[in-house]
Amino acid sequence: MSDNVPLTLPAAAAQALCRELPRAPDFAAALQTIERVRQDLLGDGLLTVNHVRWPAPPADAPEAIDLQRIWSSRPAEYPVAGRKRKGLTPWTRQLLLCGEIFIGEGQPALQQVFDDSPLILSLGLRSVMNVPLLRAGACFATFNVLGTRPQWTALEKQQIELLAALALPWVAGHGAA
Repeated sequence: MSDNVPLTLPAAAAQALCRELPRAPDFAAALQTIERVRQDLLGDGLLTVNHVRWPAPPADAPEAIDLQRIWSSRPAEYPVAGRKRKGLTPWTRQLLLCGEIFIGEGQPALQQVFDDSPLILSLGLRSVMNVPLLRAGACFATFNVLGTRPQWTALEKQQIELLAALALPWVAGHGAA
C-alpha cells in the first residue's frame, strides 16, 4: 500500500510471528497463531482464507469463480469448506483477476459487495480488507479480514498485509491450492 506510515508491531505480536509461526506444526496451528496476532492488533473481527477455484485458466476471464473457505476464525458463522460462486463484478475483477487488494469500509460498501452482508453486519463487522495471495502472478487464494470499525487506519492496513504475506506459504502448502 502507498500509505507512508511506519509499520509497527507490539513486541508480543512480533515474537509470535517470528518465533511461534515458523514452529507451527501444521496449517491450522499457523493460522491460529496469525489469528491470535490479528486479534491483538485489530480487536474483534473475522479472519477467513479462501482458495480460488478457477473453472478455466484466469486469462480466459471466466463468467464465474468459485471460492472455498479453508480457514475461519468463526466456524459457526463461516464454516470451513463453505463455498461461494462469484460472478464477474468490480470486486472479483480487482481482487481475483487483477490480484489487487480490496478495501470495503462502512455498511454501504459491505452491502454492495457481499451477498451475506446481513450476516456480516449482524456480527458487528463494518469493514473488510481482502488481500489476494498470489502465485506466479495469479490469485490462488484470498486472506480476508473483517473488523468492527467502519474504517481501517493506514497502520492497520499494513499490519493486515503483513499477516497475509506470512500466511501465504502456509496457504500455498495446504490442500489443492
